[in-house]
Amino acid sequence: MQLFVNLPVRDLDRSKKFFTDLGFTLFGMAEGMASVVINQETQVMLLAEPVFASYVTKEIADAGKSTEAILVVGMENPAQVDDLVDKALAAGATPAGVKQEDGVRYQRGFADLDGHHWEALCLAQPNG
Repeated sequence: MQLFVNLPVRDLDRSKKFFTDLGFTLFGMAEGMASVVINQETQVMLLAEPVFASYVTKEIADAGKSTEAILVVGMENPAQVDDLVDKALAAGATPAGVKQEDGVRYQRGFADLDGHHWEALCLAQPNG
């Protein structure tokens, strides 16, 4: 089973550059859309707002004004969390959410260029 998350974006070229700057690869780009490969089973589809609108019957949420979802990427260690979030901030993202560091998880967040809330998360592995 695979998961495809679809997000509306205002400027597709700007969003594609942002996610490649974070180290993600893009796959299966078609007119008005691009797929950010998270792993073999998960992709985030970036759809230009007019393309996104052609799939829905409701108004498109403005992620800069409200939170429609929190997208969480699981990482293997805290250094990877910091690396991803630091790259995002350097590429124009803004900090989002509240840093969590409680011995069970290490988590930091950012809002992408369209305001979508992303979190990078590392869960402590149980011993044994």
